[in-house]
Amino acid sequence: MATYVYETIPQNPDELPRQFEVVQSMLADALKNHPDTGQPVRRVVMGGYGLISGRKKTPAASSPVASCSPGCACHRGPRIPSS
Repeated sequence: MATYVYETIPQNPDELPRQFEVVQSMLADALKNHPDTGQPVRRVVMGGYGLISGRKKTPAASSPVASCSPGCACHRGPRIPSS
């Protein structure tokens, strides 16, 4: 089971979104409505961690983004399409 963060989708400009967590199976569909109020909701993509293997590390002194590669999302230059 995984814990997902959802937020309500405000129906008027004065309303602020409210976030809440739901424990559900990774195979379950994302919620469309708040389980208690029925208000429309969306799943919030949160940061996480993962394992990356087979990557050669570059010394930090050689580049300000030494741990990144050109295809990385945090690379500051233009994205280079993979071939």
